[in-house]
Amino acid sequence: MKLTRFFLSEPRVSSYASRRCIYFSINAVQRVPDLCVPRSAATCSTKCQTEAEEEEVEEAPPKNSVEVFKRWGCKDSDLAKIFSRRPALRNASVALLHSKLTVLQNLGLNASHLVQIINCRPHFLSYSMNGSFNERMEYFAELFGSKEMVLKAIVGNPSLLRYDLHNKIKPVVALYDSMGVNKQSFAQMLMSRPALIARTQFDDEKMEFIHKTGVPQSSKLYKYIVTIVGISKTETLLGKVANLEKFGFQEEEVWQLVGRSPYLLTLAVDKVQRNMTYVVGTLKLPASVVLSYPALIYASLEAVMKPRVLLAGKIDEMGLQPKIEGPSLLKAIKMSEKRMIKVFISCHPEDVAKELMEYYEKAKGLKRLAQASRKAVNRWFPF
Repeated sequence: MKLTRFFLSEPRVSSYASRRCIYFSINAVQRVPDLCVPRSAATCSTKCQTEAEEEEVEEAPPKNSVEVFKRWGCKDSDLAKIFSRRPALRNASVALLHSKLTVLQNLGLNASHLVQIINCRPHFLSYSMNGSFNERMEYFAELFGSKEMVLKAIVGNPSLLRYDLHNKIKPVVALYDSMGVNKQSFAQMLMSRPALIARTQFDDEKMEFIHKTGVPQSSKLYKYIVTIVGISKTETLLGKVANLEKFGFQEEEVWQLVGRSPYLLTLAVDKVQRNMTYVVGTLKLPASVVLSYPALIYASLEAVMKPRVLLAGKIDEMGLQPKIEGPSLLKAIKMSEKRMIKVFISCHPEDVAKELMEYYEKAKGLKRLAQASRKAVNRWFPF
């Protein structure tokens, strides 16, 4: 019985052994590719170790504001301009300066933009910067139409990053919109008049000034009139109107002239006085001529009017044609420099043209008395 059981069980043992042998044989075949695992693992381990070593070698923090500016992208020439306008930035807090420059970089501003900003607003980096920049930039993108225009507006008026969005910017935009200057037109005016948001103020008297110009809201000039009146003081506007009334104009005539030429309200009282005195006193023309030729008020007295009047006298003295007299003189004053030279100088023979050109350039070199000694340089915004 025992032998019988032994022989009966032997096939199962043999079958099991054979299965185990087959199993290990298959596993051995399947694990042949695993022979490369140790080498791959070693390579990975070496690479990770190298990366870890590189991560450990971090850039040293900036020691001063100069290093902060340079790492941000400023060159030595940029730093020279920045520190010349704001020397205190040399001793600025490194951490605070870095955080502000990071904000500006996220907005899309670069070193060139920063130089322009500091040139106009030397204390710009000394101010605190309000949050909610995402909401502000989204509103500006809708207002100006593109990111490029937004950056241009910020460089022209950095205070756009500091004005209260909900209590300052949006109410002013809504005010102009209610007066017939839509957002697109407002954005155009804001580009040329950075102080439009800060200085806008309307009252009944100013509304009456706009009405006196007689310009309808559909006119292209309407937005210029409204914005110029909006940012100007009432006393200033009255003074400029009174200045022209001294030369015999009626108040209604002055405002009608403003309606045709709104930038008249941006000219200094002294400039208007000198030009009008020259027109009436030297040229012996009636003051009313400026109603048809506003260029007589806008033109530079020293660089345009006087030299061209002297040139007209020289041409008349030499008996040349065409002469610059009567309506031709008024047109010559209004012309661009290039066109004036072409029409009244280059049209003559070479030797004559050369003589006229030398005379004209000499006439342009005559400067107003004490003008060269002026030291004041206007680095700020024009409005």
